[in-house]
Amino acid sequence: MTGKERVLLALNHKEPDRIPIQDSPWSATIKRWRKEGLPEDADVSEYFGFEFAFFGADCTPRFPVKTIEKNEKFIVQTTPQGGVRKNFLDYTTTPEIIDYPIKTKDDWKEIKKRLNPDFTRVDWVSALAGYHKAQDEGKFICYGGGYGYDILQGYMKTEQLLITMIEDPEWVKEMIMTLAELNLIMMEFMMKNGFTFDGAFFYNDMGYRNGPLFSPDTYLKTHYQADKMVYGFCHSKGMKVLLHSCGNVKELIPMLIDAGLDCLQPLEVKAGMDLIELKGKYGDKLSFMGGIDTRLMSDPDKTKIENEIKTKFEVAKKNGGYIYHSDHSIPNIVSFSDYCYVMELVKKYGVYEHPEITETAEPEKIEVMEEKVVEQKKKRFGFGKKKEPAQQVEKPPEEKKKSIFGKREKPVSGPAPAKQEEKKEEKTEKKSMFGFLKGKKK
Repeated sequence: MTGKERVLLALNHKEPDRIPIQDSPWSATIKRWRKEGLPEDADVSEYFGFEFAFFGADCTPRFPVKTIEKNEKFIVQTTPQGGVRKNFLDYTTTPEIIDYPIKTKDDWKEIKKRLNPDFTRVDWVSALAGYHKAQDEGKFICYGGGYGYDILQGYMKTEQLLITMIEDPEWVKEMIMTLAELNLIMMEFMMKNGFTFDGAFFYNDMGYRNGPLFSPDTYLKTHYQADKMVYGFCHSKGMKVLLHSCGNVKELIPMLIDAGLDCLQPLEVKAGMDLIELKGKYGDKLSFMGGIDTRLMSDPDKTKIENEIKTKFEVAKKNGGYIYHSDHSIPNIVSFSDYCYVMELVKKYGVYEHPEITETAEPEKIEVMEEKVVEQKKKRFGFGKKKEPAQQVEKPPEEKKKSIFGKREKPVSGPAPAKQEEKKEEKTEKKSMFGFLKGKKK
């Protein structure tokens, strides 16, 4: 069974041969592991058999990144969002944001001008090479991106952003919708030019240790419409939707399910996200990924991590709906031998007795809602103009797969731009594949 088949079965609440595996070790953790036995030339994902692959577009304003200061411990740089941040050289902690590019609405207007869809937002050569490799290996391939509160923290100071969400939710909603639309246009652009995605993985940290960073009502006013639109588009393409949201987001789960979410990750244990509790309450409507406490992985008492995995797997894996992942990411306090033992336990207790044979993604029926805003954006930037059925001309077989790269064949040294040929009889305007949804206001 391939990773793709395994993940799809789990996300469709069916039982594969074993629980799918994915994780996120820090770069500093990998550096440590190489000193402790991980082969120098080994890819961690391949070494441990992780089953996801992620590809995306640069959906930032793309300001140039410049180093302002650097010493033996820290590095201070400008950001693609237009701010300034300070980080440890080994990037082992969350960076300190020194300056933010958006302080007023006028600042946002200038940023917004730079958030246009563009061919160069994708690193086509390396991305396509990686995509074909992942496809050959049978991995579950995701479009990866973000557009919500978590992304906006790179543009606006957290305190100001949270206050603005209360005082001017329509402005925050506009910023989120703009970033969501850009992600969708670039996702479609990638799909038209060589990529096929099994799912979409979006990140949007909305919680802290004790609960959501904002109320469910504020989520509805600022995020819901964008989530409904994005999740609906993905479902129309037969793609599953996974959301990374750290902290305690229990109160937001019913609305995320209503928006169309398929899987929630990472279920941070120290924030009170209990995998067994969540499986019991929402397991028939939502899949889960994560929930294994990283703090126990480095504990000298190995029975603790074994009990953690065994107990949670027994409940979480029933009727599918669960993918292994740590409850956040693997810090550099976890040794190579510690993590190898974790993987042994995951494979031991993650086996199913009566697995399904295979599974493919099936598009879900979705409700078509108003799409005016996004259609205007697509026409403005030349994506997906409307097709007139009466003028359709059947293309010869060899040109059906033609893209901006020309005929899509397996790339050897990278794709080359196709010649632009216009035939009057074929000058039919092609409608975008978007099935954009606008979420109904609650």
